[in-house]
Amino acid sequence: MASFVIEGGRRLNGEIHPQGAKNEVLQIICATLLTKEEVTVNHIPDILDVNNLIQLMREMGVDVAKTGVDSYTFKAENIDLAYLESEEFLKKCSSLRGSVMLIGPMVARFGKVLISKPGGDKIGRRRLDTHLVGIQNLGADFRYDEERGVYEITTEKLRGAYMLLDEASVTGTANIVMAAVLAKGTTTIYNAACEPYLQQLCRMLNRMGAKISGIASNLLTIEGVEELHGTEHRVLPDMIEVGSFIGMAAMTGSEITIKNVSYENLGIIPESFRRLGIKLEQRGDDIYVPAQDSYQIESFIDGSIMTIADAPWPGLTPDLLSVMLVVATQAKGSVLIHQKMFESRLFFVDKLIDMGAQIILCDPHRAVVIGHNHGFRLRGARLTSPDIRAGIALLIAAMSAEGTSAISNIEQIDRGYQNIEGRLNAIGARITRI
Repeated sequence: MASFVIEGGRRLNGEIHPQGAKNEVLQIICATLLTKEEVTVNHIPDILDVNNLIQLMREMGVDVAKTGVDSYTFKAENIDLAYLESEEFLKKCSSLRGSVMLIGPMVARFGKVLISKPGGDKIGRRRLDTHLVGIQNLGADFRYDEERGVYEITTEKLRGAYMLLDEASVTGTANIVMAAVLAKGTTTIYNAACEPYLQQLCRMLNRMGAKISGIASNLLTIEGVEELHGTEHRVLPDMIEVGSFIGMAAMTGSEITIKNVSYENLGIIPESFRRLGIKLEQRGDDIYVPAQDSYQIESFIDGSIMTIADAPWPGLTPDLLSVMLVVATQAKGSVLIHQKMFESRLFFVDKLIDMGAQIILCDPHRAVVIGHNHGFRLRGARLTSPDIRAGIALLIAAMSAEGTSAISNIEQIDRGYQNIEGRLNAIGARITRI
């Protein structure tokens, strides 16, 4: 098991490029199963979750070719349907969260899919009801084998339907959209997720011949078509990585420029960091973060303590709350971090408290952070990464800390961040992989 050893207190300086968006590319790769023609995808990040999904596609019979540093072609002409019922396939699905998005394309194109309960981060319950109920609404039959932990979804032919989702789930909406594009008739999805990743998926499907309207809203209308065709697609920069770099610059008092961020797709993220007192400037499609010795958390207009909470898009993504919590430990002032979606994501704060942070964990969803205002620095410590986002938050804490820190279980970080130590070392960090 690999670890990072981090020498804290080093200032960064220079330019850094965000990788392709992990949460988008997992959807996009699964969507290539909807056509037998070739689909080219550019700006694919070289990270564990994505690489595992690409390998799974190969084993399913998809012809996959790497055509550039971050470009691949996918041709799902000859799918091995027998392999899709094997124990080997089901076992691999159970360790890969993104495999859940195979359901929509496979049911739409082949009329049947078996999939095991997917794995991923240990951040709390992530139910599949929205996915499965939505696809049932399109006419699929669903059976769950509790003993094997396997879902079996079958259909003679999917048919369009009206549905009101019980939650604006990004992956749930993606799955239903991918199923509906080949269904007979019209599908209407209300309370649909409208994140940029979902917009990207819909636009790619339209280029392939789908008929989706209402993109970027929470009301999608999909007219089913007989078949889809090949296309080329470019993945957005990862907004979570952009936010992580903003937080990293603030915590280490560094001056950095984050290049080519697709600013119009960042939503409320820049303003959320400004509420923590962090200065940043949009320069074209780049973000410039100047070196700051101090940053002060805003209060609400009535003087009450600032609350930062996650919400469905265009609200703040829950994937950045761990980073914002760490950044607040060195701010001037206090803030309540409210993680509404996942009940286990804040448990990593115990590690920050051991490093000297002043945090009150109110319950599994809420933590009050009392900033040090750089009055004293966090202490180096031995840490363990519990999930992708807490992992990068702990890395940021260690980079700002006094002394040396070690983070184990960094496979969790590798699942979401490409060559993170190499890119950070290039602008002044000192991180060694052991």
